[in-house]
Amino acid sequence: MVEWLTEPWQYEFMQRALVAGLLVSIAGAVVGAFVVVKSLAFMSDAVAHSSLAGAAVAFVIGGGSVAISIGAVIAAVATAVGVSGLTRTARLREDTAIGLLFAAFFGFAILLISRSRSYALDLHSFIVGNILGVTTEDLYLMAVLTAIVLVLTLVFYRELLFTSYDPVMAAASGVPVALVQMGLLTLVALAAVIAFRLVGVVLVMAMLVAPAATAGLMVRRMPLIMLLGSIVGVISTFAGLYASFHADVAAGPAIVMAAIVAFVVVYLVSGRGLALPRRMVGMVRAGAPAG
Repeated sequence: MVEWLTEPWQYEFMQRALVAGLLVSIAGAVVGAFVVVKSLAFMSDAVAHSSLAGAAVAFVIGGGSVAISIGAVIAAVATAVGVSGLTRTARLREDTAIGLLFAAFFGFAILLISRSRSYALDLHSFIVGNILGVTTEDLYLMAVLTAIVLVLTLVFYRELLFTSYDPVMAAASGVPVALVQMGLLTLVALAAVIAFRLVGVVLVMAMLVAPAATAGLMVRRMPLIMLLGSIVGVISTFAGLYASFHADVAAGPAIVMAAIVAFVVVYLVSGRGLALPRRMVGMVRAGAPAG
């Protein structure tokens, strides 16, 4: 049993994958708490897909993994700023602006990648991630982006929190709501890119939403949601990497499925998922019809 637990960590690629997972868990939980509160799941998904355009440009011109990640950051931030700009200047609904930029950037990315001779292989690695191929340089960049996310969240925490819960009151109190909302979208973009290398563009939303949503079932205060969300993400990373190593399955999807399972378990034991069955049991015991 001890050997089963320790064997994966004898390999450097597994150690790097674990560090990458820890960074994603921290950044994802911090930003994910706001994503859940503000209902920005669609935005996080769109930003993740849009980041593929920047990654594709860097890939086509022969850039390495760090250049690909930097390209993804530029495209993701451009999408966040673009969504904010379109909703204010063109007076589009936010979901409409997200849909337009999502389709434009993602379509452009597929066109670029399709020019590659190893089209299927390259697209697969972008879509589902390649955490086991993370390099030391990738880790440095992920660490820098995670630090930026944490510092910005800490410095502007009050404004972000106020705007997330009550933007009208925040505006009346003198908070530059439009600027803060653009900043929040930028944080979502950065967190999405951090997770990009871990699980690919398709599953980024799950890493931002699932741990934070799980924590939200247990606590209500934002700092605790961030803390517990990070813990859920770390546990999911360990579980997914163990599954990948011993069961020979894709690491990124395995980590995501572990996070989803954690949510389901907490949902059931928290009483919310069992509320209807418990009520039905009580009615039966009281002699009332279950329907």
